[in-house]
Formats: sequence, C-alpha cells, structure tokens
Amino acid sequence: MITHRERLEATLAGEKTDRLPIALWRHFPVDDQSPQDLAAATLNFQRNYDFDLVKVTPSSSHFCKDWGIMDQWEGSSEGTRRYTKTVIHKPEDWEKLPVLEPDATHLAELITCLRLIRSGVGPETPILQTIFSPLAQAKNLVGKEHIVKHIRKYPEAVLKGLETITESTRRFIEAMLSDKEIALDGVFYSVQHAQASLLTPEEYGTFGLAFEKRSIQPATDLWCNLLHLHGEDLYFEQIISDDALGAYFPIINWHDRDTPPTLQAARAQTKHVFCGGLSRETMVLGTPKDIQAEANDALEQTEGKGFILGTGCVVPITAPHGNIVAAKEIALNATGKN
Repeated sequence: MITHRERLEATLAGEKTDRLPIALWRHFPVDDQSPQDLAAATLNFQRNYDFDLVKVTPSSSHFCKDWGIMDQWEGSSEGTRRYTKTVIHKPEDWEKLPVLEPDATHLAELITCLRLIRSGVGPETPILQTIFSPLAQAKNLVGKEHIVKHIRKYPEAVLKGLETITESTRRFIEAMLSDKEIALDGVFYSVQHAQASLLTPEEYGTFGLAFEKRSIQPATDLWCNLLHLHGEDLYFEQIISDDALGAYFPIINWHDRDTPPTLQAARAQTKHVFCGGLSRETMVLGTPKDIQAEANDALEQTEGKGFILGTGCVVPITAPHGNIVAAKEIALNATGKN
C-alpha cells in the first residue's frame, strides 16, 4: 500500500497517485493549552480520518505568550481564542522585546507536542508545524486593530520589533529541525497581511515579505512546506513568485472559494501544488452532496493535477463528522493525475 508520504511525494513530483490526496485540519480549543492534550487531540483526529498529512494547530498566542500576552477561550466556531492582553502600547515597546529562545516556556511546549505527535503517527505520515509570519505575530503583540496604525505612524519602531520576532522565529525553527525525535516534514507558514485591504504592496514588502523570507530560511530545504495566504484581496502573484516566497513552498493554500484567484486562474500563474477546493461554510452547513459538488468543481478547475483536497483555512470545529467523512470518501474515490 502506498503511504501518505509516498502519495504526497508523488503529487509534488507531478506523478500519478493511487488516489487524490486530502488534508484537513482544525483547532482544538482548551486542549491546545497543554502540549500533551493538543498532541492527544491531534492524534485522535488523525486516527479518525487518516488524512495525508498532520498539520499541527496550536493557538496563535502560543508563539507570543513568552512575551507576556494573554488570551481566553470564548467559544469561537473557528476554535480560536480572544486576546485579552497585549504588550505593545507605545512605540518604544517594540524596541524592548527580547529575543525568545526555543526553550522559553511556551515555545518549549510546542517542541514537546511535536515529539508526542511524531511518536503517535510514525515516520510515514508527514507532520507540518504551524509558523506565523513575524508580522502576524506582531499583530498579536499590539492588537489587530492597532498594527497598521503603528506601521504607518511608528515605522522604525515596528521594524526593530520585527527584527526581534524574526530572530526568535528562526531560532525556534532551527530547534525543531535539529530535534531528531520530531523529524519534521514541513512548515505550515501563515501569512496574514498580504491583503490590499490592510497594506499597500510597498508596505507589505517592507514589513511583511522582507521578514518572512528571513524567518523561513532555516526551513527552506524541507520537502513539504505549505504556504497559507490568509484573508481576501491577496497580493497573490507578488507573494508566490520565486523572488518572494514561491521558491520555498511547493504547496499553496488560500481561501480559493472566497477570494480571487480561483484554482483555475491560479493554475495559469504557477505550477505549485494547490491545497483547497472546499468552502468552510459548506463543510459546516452543507451536505455530503454539496461537498461532492465543490470537490468535482475543484477537480475540473485543476484537472486533478498537482492538487490536494482541503479547505481554504481551518475546518470550523462545528463541522459535522459526516461532512468530514464525506470529504475523505471523495478523495478515496478520485484518482490523482499527473
């Protein structure tokens, strides 16, 4: 039997596979506050659905808690937490951020979680660790309603803060890669500000892309890196070019059902493998027939080539079990093409 690793390796190499690859992931609220509980929840999800990769999804705050931020669980259908305390209030606060070492309390918990997950799934199931871009982490430190204001009013201070965040991220990635118990296959890299509604192309290039390229550098040789472009009105063509982030990520994931480009339009721009095709709204409110219709449309747009069935972002925690099963059955019955 072909393994998950072999199936994805073949997909990335442009080869025909036994079936269509599929990857769905979700948050695990409450469980994500403990490395042991997050690992157990992640492994249980994988045992139930047997997807072709395991995307580890800690709370976004876990990357910033060692700087002092706080959050709480309030029942979001996405499984995300609300930030209740930020640490950047004045321009000079950016300059006071210390570089975090990988053994900082909450970062070390992520390492522990990865070891447990690898032990549970074995070597033939690819594991991807979520990494948030430096600018996405900066947003959480100052508050999403303030980040753009700080960029435009205190640019030099923000740049100094981004230097610290970037170095902290690099060190954490290096620690993951050097840990033989983890044997990481890829990074799920979340970019959240490559959106015309948030920043100009020049602002994104200066405060986003420049630091993203540096922070991801230690992981550029991993074979299964996946780039997640979050939000709407994306600077899609700009970011997927080889001069930007395209050369580092063989797989691209974005909200293809909610914002341009479509899968078909994107295929005309790049030969990257795409992960997507399913709407999160359909996964929650639709029926298995609705999911089949979206999957068929996605396969038609991509001709089934270089394609992994998935959603544009996390599957909401309210998605019915039957709909997740339906998505998996679709993949089992579709042939991956070359």
